Amino acid sequence: MAGISIVAKHLKAARLRAGLSQKQLGIKAGIDEFSASARINQYERGKHMPDLLTLTRLAAVMHVPAPYFYCEDEELAGVILKFAALGKAQRRRLLGSLDEL
Repeated sequence: MAGISIVAKHLKAARLRAGLSQKQLGIKAGIDEFSASARINQYERGKHMPDLLTLTRLAAVMHVPAPYFYCEDEELAGVILKFAALGKAQRRRLLGSLDEL
């Protein structure tokens, strides 16, 4: 995937983790069903970049925080995903532990 934007790379990875086809993802995010597959394909290939609103809708469908798509550091991207999966109490405990470091 060398040469592909980090947004494109993370978008495809998140879609595959969510078990969605390009068309399913596009439709669930509010893209017209007749262009959904083609648009998601163009985003994943890096030919076009989704605007922030579109990317936010795609993220919501896949239950991924939007900042994940922009994170170039793969370790930090993993932390973002794991943090998003935590409940409120777990997040507070984790943040408290980080403050102690």
